[in-house]
Amino acid sequence: MKSKVGVLVMSYGTPESLEGIEAYYTHIRRGHPPTPEQLQDLVSRYEAIVGGVFPLRENTNQQVRELQAILNQGIDQSEFEYVCYQGLKHAAPLIEDGVEQMAKDGIKRAVGIVLAPHYSVMSVGSYIKRAQEKSTELGIEMTFVESYHVHPQLIQALSERVSAKLDQFEEAGANRKDVMVLFSAHSLPKRILEMGDPYPEQLLETSRAIVEQTGVTQWQFSWQSAGRTAEPWLGPDVLDTLQELSKEQVKNVLVAPVGFVSDHLEVLYDLDIEAQAISKELDIRLMRTDSLNSDPLYMETLRDAVRASFEK
Repeated sequence: MKSKVGVLVMSYGTPESLEGIEAYYTHIRRGHPPTPEQLQDLVSRYEAIVGGVFPLRENTNQQVRELQAILNQGIDQSEFEYVCYQGLKHAAPLIEDGVEQMAKDGIKRAVGIVLAPHYSVMSVGSYIKRAQEKSTELGIEMTFVESYHVHPQLIQALSERVSAKLDQFEEAGANRKDVMVLFSAHSLPKRILEMGDPYPEQLLETSRAIVEQTGVTQWQFSWQSAGRTAEPWLGPDVLDTLQELSKEQVKNVLVAPVGFVSDHLEVLYDLDIEAQAISKELDIRLMRTDSLNSDPLYMETLRDAVRASFEK
């Protein structure tokens, strides 16, 4: 009988409906419900992007399905097969639920991977910690993929997206060399810098690799979607950067949110609505690269990372 190798595919999670927003954000806030004003703001953001349909959950489900399929291509399944499980940070099934399901299915060896290419102890590290604790408790031998931010297939997929949008700028009458490319990722509290966290440098390594492959001549790195807390977060924010670029007479900006792999609130609202509105006020033509979602090159990246971790 062939053995099964579990693959815990971890991501942030999302509410499945407008009615689930309060419970979702209460979990994020460690049991503290959002105020009525905060809740209304959150609901209005989701309504603005999707009218009650949440693409992230279906995108993630599709990524998990396609990763399982590609993992089992080209291997001798008489020996073993990969079985993917989902584990979400703030929604069901939680990370611990995914590990428990593996244990119930009799899985003894597993690999954990996060749908985020760049490592930070505050992001990917926190997912791994939770999965490690649960897998140890249940007797599952588990290895983890910490990052895959310069995998050749990932860089190719992101580069193709940058080039495609630069082509659109040219079609609209702009010189592609005059387009400012803003690479972005989710901001984190500034204290990660004192910890020597690799997150900022890994994001720059991804950005530089794309620049090298695409021949981009003007680029910067900006942060986005910072939390609303008292402590300082990494900056400059994309919205502030747009204001500065306007002062420098920059008229064409391409945002490449390389820290995100799926369409969700930080992309569909923070960039497509909020940043777009400010750009119009500033008379800047703003475009955004398409999200990876289930791009075959991204699936190949995940496959390679999982197999390498399992074969350690």
